[in-house]
Amino acid sequence: MGDSSKNDNSQKLQAWVVSINMGLGHQRATYPLREIAHEDILLIGTPSVSSQQEIKLWTKLTHTYEFLSKIKKVPIIGEPLYGIVDRIQNIPPLYPLRDMSKPCFNNAIINRYIKRGLGETLMDKVKKEPFPFISSYPVPAMIADYYEHSRNYCIVCDAQINRAWVNSDPAKSKIMYMAPCGRSVHRLRQYGVPDERIFLTGFPLPKTLLGGPDLEILKHDLGQRLNYLDPNNRFWPLHGMNVEHFIGKKNMQPLKQRVLNITYAVGGAGAMKEVGLQIAGSLKPYIKNRELKVNLIAGVRKEVRDYFETGLKELGFSEGEVYVLYSDSIYDYFEKFNALMRITDILWTKPSELSFYAGLGLPVVMCPPLGSQEVYNRQWLIEIQAGIDEKDPRYTHQWLMHLLEQGRLAEAAWDGFLKARKYGTFKIEEILLTGTMKREKSPLLR
Repeated sequence: MGDSSKNDNSQKLQAWVVSINMGLGHQRATYPLREIAHEDILLIGTPSVSSQQEIKLWTKLTHTYEFLSKIKKVPIIGEPLYGIVDRIQNIPPLYPLRDMSKPCFNNAIINRYIKRGLGETLMDKVKKEPFPFISSYPVPAMIADYYEHSRNYCIVCDAQINRAWVNSDPAKSKIMYMAPCGRSVHRLRQYGVPDERIFLTGFPLPKTLLGGPDLEILKHDLGQRLNYLDPNNRFWPLHGMNVEHFIGKKNMQPLKQRVLNITYAVGGAGAMKEVGLQIAGSLKPYIKNRELKVNLIAGVRKEVRDYFETGLKELGFSEGEVYVLYSDSIYDYFEKFNALMRITDILWTKPSELSFYAGLGLPVVMCPPLGSQEVYNRQWLIEIQAGIDEKDPRYTHQWLMHLLEQGRLAEAAWDGFLKARKYGTFKIEEILLTGTMKREKSPLLR
């Protein structure tokens, strides 16, 4: 990867890094860039980068979207209006490939609020230092575009995105996009973004889960994980030589210092939290016998933590038998989550931005998707053979254990490692530093 394969770009790089407090996905995308963030990661719509007038505008903008999403409940006119709104917000099929560069309804809303002053305080701050500007949400990127910031990048957080991610006039826009996978590249082209403003970087993953450019932490953790995921030696006879080639023989030696770990992560809004208790209840005999460990991710939502802890007591678990991860600080939560991923063998979650953690060699068991973007994330995971649809969580002890015994989960972990991109953070830093990136074919450099 040019010089960045030998050096850590973050040591000599600073950028304006901007995100939004809307769920966890957009902030998870910028968190790996925190060490290069000038004045830390900035959150649009918060007092540090927004005036009171802008905060009101931002609140009104988000309330507009909330109203549109709830309009279905309005008597008589609700259903037909919701149908129109749903078509506007929905991500249409990628094929047949066609020109979809015409602006959408959301573009008009966003442009209106930017012209009324949304983002002005942020840009006053940004103008003081000539650093690259990178955001994980389209609105800050469009604000920087409006103010003609010269180096303006946007991280795409899903395999396929809505037209609202691209400015009204893509030919005149200067926004450059960091795409997590090939599907998102096709979608950006369809919306009129020229190839020279699209970089296929991969999703930014935490360096604490990668190591340096040699991926030494990832290789070590994956080698151990594959041993836990193949108790009946179904995977190794087929793929052992391939694994040795890519991660090295030393990383394949089983240390057996722990048990199999299954981590269930609810959505940022606490969606599908009941599934976590169903998993724990189904696997209770294995947990009690210390044959495996279940971890439940409550994120930064206290009510989800309380729900888990109360439910686990009702299921007859003692304190600590099932780990519940919670923090009232989002960055502390990310640190704890990343530490847990190092010993996680199976990641069970919605097909959100965590879909791209398949690149870490984590098999992803998928809850039903919520929203168009998750439908396409699920589709992408299945295409690369790294994702498996959940069956009835009440019978996890049957179907998930069968997949484990057959080596299927080990194969999903290996497919995700080979086919999903791992170098997103390094590639983004390379682009911010040099303005371009070297394209690689090796799975270890992508």
